[in-house]
Amino acid sequence: MSAPERIPPGPVTSAETAGPADGAPGGGPSGVLALLARGELTVDGRVGGASNAVLRCTAELDGRRAACVYKPVAGERPLWDFPDGSLARRETAAYEVSRATGWDLVPPTVLRDGPYGEGMCQLWIEADPEAALLALVEAEEPGPGWRAVGFADVGEGRTALLVHADDPRLRRLAVFDAVVNNADRKGGHLLPDAGGRLHAIDHGVTFNAEDKLRTLLWGWAGEPLPAEAVGVLERLAEELAPGGPLAGRLGELITPAETDAVRRRVARLLRTGRHPEPGGDWPPIPWPPI
Repeated sequence: MSAPERIPPGPVTSAETAGPADGAPGGGPSGVLALLARGELTVDGRVGGASNAVLRCTAELDGRRAACVYKPVAGERPLWDFPDGSLARRETAAYEVSRATGWDLVPPTVLRDGPYGEGMCQLWIEADPEAALLALVEAEEPGPGWRAVGFADVGEGRTALLVHADDPRLRRLAVFDAVVNNADRKGGHLLPDAGGRLHAIDHGVTFNAEDKLRTLLWGWAGEPLPAEAVGVLERLAEELAPGGPLAGRLGELITPAETDAVRRRVARLLRTGRHPEPGGDWPPIPWPPI
């Protein structure tokens, strides 16, 4: 396999992109982005269990404060199939696509300088521990309101059926993941909040030019896309056209070949009109799944 393309040099989130700090964190997207982009970052601690450095921080600007996650490029572990030092930009690119869909599945995210250099800064989300979106069940078929993913080995020679909720929020996320070519959609990356909104995090291994979709959200594989999703994809196709606003922003964050691949994936989804199905060249389910 040829070496991955290098990410083109580009600016971090600018003041113009971020907008004014109007009422952040509760004053709308522009206020949150301004706080994340220009606020002073104080490191409160390190989030354990992550493959790369993940720091819990507080951003403060003009008397406004918000908890956030800061992932410095210096703390990224090299990967064989992604250019070194590119994960923070991919996380930011995922937010830009999420924002363009109108679904806003990815929390507000910026690329900025921080205490340990350039990195991704994202609004911290408190998940509702009572919200159940995934389950392992000892059955051959999923129950009402659930979709089957596949059987998993649970030890001692036993298997259980891995299922996810038949939830329109997850279905939107399945479409989004197909667009950004998410190679690592695990259960721990799904953060439903107490208000019922679903947030999706950890998008460092996205946008590869080769098909690498690996996810737990296969429950709709091969089924027709909802009309809402088709409308969103049509809008994305317009914004991804050369000279379009999303194409321009992605051009600052991922390679030209990867941006072209996004266009092709959107076009393929519109052409087939169906959720993608697992291929045979790449493990379709991440492990461990959580």
